[in-house]
Parts: sequence; C-alpha cells; structure tokens
Amino acid sequence: MKNKNLNKLVTEALAIEARDAKEAGALGFMARALVQATMPHKKTDGPVFRRENGLFRLSILSDPEIGLPYGVIPRLLIAWITTEAVRTKQRVLVLGNTLSQFMEQLDLMPTGGRWGSITRLREQMKRLFSASVSCTYDSEQHWAIKNVQPIYEANLWWHPKMHHQASLFQSTLTLGEDFFREIINHPIPIDMDALKSLKKSPMSLDIYCWLTYRMSYLNKKTSIPWKALQPQFGADYERTRDFKRYFLNQLHSVCIVYPEANLEANETGLILKPSKPHISSLTPQPVHNPVN
Repeated sequence: MKNKNLNKLVTEALAIEARDAKEAGALGFMARALVQATMPHKKTDGPVFRRENGLFRLSILSDPEIGLPYGVIPRLLIAWITTEAVRTKQRVLVLGNTLSQFMEQLDLMPTGGRWGSITRLREQMKRLFSASVSCTYDSEQHWAIKNVQPIYEANLWWHPKMHHQASLFQSTLTLGEDFFREIINHPIPIDMDALKSLKKSPMSLDIYCWLTYRMSYLNKKTSIPWKALQPQFGADYERTRDFKRYFLNQLHSVCIVYPEANLEANETGLILKPSKPHISSLTPQPVHNPVN
C-alpha cells in the first residue's frame, strides 16, 4: 500500500473511532449470506461462481450474456441496498433523482469514458441486478438449499452523459420477497464510513464485514486455518501461501479502521480473540444454518 493511501486510511480510521456509527448516521447493514461467502473479486468467466465457508456454499448464477458481478462496486451496492431496506422497511427502493446523487451515496466520483466510474457502475448494476443466488447447507445430518432472487425488478432511468440531470421517472429497485425478508430479519451491522474507506480492495471489504460479524458474537479464542479461509476469501489463489500473503496485507488495512479487533496470525492460520464489536449498538447472533 502506498504511504499516501495508508495515511489517508489512518486519518479516516481516527475519525471513525472518535464517534459511534449510529450517532454519526453511518450505521449500515450487509446481507448475511454475502458476509459468510462472498462475490468474485475480479472478472470471472462463465455464468456460475461458488464460494464456500465450512458447510455453507453460496452460488451466484448470472445471465451468460451479461456476466457475473465482481469487484468493489457490487459490494457497495449490496451494502446500500441492505441499509436502505432496513431503514425504510420497504421492498421498493428509490435510488435518487440523479445519477450523481446516487453515486455520492456510494462514495463514487462520477467520471465518464469507457473506463470511467459511470460506465463501471452501470455495468456492475446490470450484472448484480440480473443475478440470482443459491445458498446450500450440507452436513451428515442435514442438507438444505434456498434459491433467492435479490432483485425482482429494476428500472434505471438515468442518462450516463447527464448525470447531474434529474430524469422524468425515478430509478427504483424492487427487492425479491425472500431476499427482503432475509435482510430485514438478519442484517449484519457495519460502519458505512469504514466500508467506504476500504473500497480500494474487494477483499478488504469482505474481511471487514466478516470480522465485524464474527467479533459481534465471539466469546472464546478461535483458530481458523488458512486452508479454511482460502475458499471463503481467496478462491482465485491456487497456492495457500499466496493467498495468506495478500490476505494479511488487506487485514492490515481492516485493522486500521477496526483497531479493537483482537487477533493474531501465525503459520497455521488466524487466531480471533473476544473483542469489542465495531458496531456496539447491535449484536447479531451466530448463524448455524444460514439457509433457514
């Protein structure tokens, strides 16, 4: 990480630490299934992507003509969707009068061109909103599956070249009923400012959400082998040692914004110790069977 990025991260972390997320209006939420098993970090060929976490497996299925969601933007979108649904208790979410206003909520600066943020956001919205999710739990005593369509309907009316201009119609999302009930009943509390400060890396976002969740209910020292973490966070890495090196680099950034996380790493894995939750106002219970 470059020094200027590290200094910026530390500055933002001190601001986050100085106030409670809820009081600052930065309390956000993340979908539970996408904390336990995450989306692709980079562009992935094929219409199906799978991530595993112990007995839990999450599969994301896409339209082959559109492709799978990947990277930072879908994670910011899911965090916004979950937070807005928890806040409003509504299945139909209004994205804002202008594209610029919505991008500001994601902490994205509107830029044009083929590789600009507007083009990338539009592409990832199409990928995410057309995808479906399958959650499977498989043990010796119990097998269960739940198929979910996160977005039932999407209507985006913004013109990419006039991002400051309001459209005639509001851009909206209608959440799938099962997905809506899941995120309303089992949201994972996060600090949106912390999430945005880590948006340079999709793995940093994944680690932050997961660590915030785990520390919210951890009551004893727990060791997690690198080989168990790799399928969840680094399925793209063939060698565990490469995954470990990159994971620890991203974990360093996460620990800057969440300094209360009490943990250590050794040759065999990551050791989590009971810590002060990053979001102390809400403490979700551990989920033993995520598809129920």
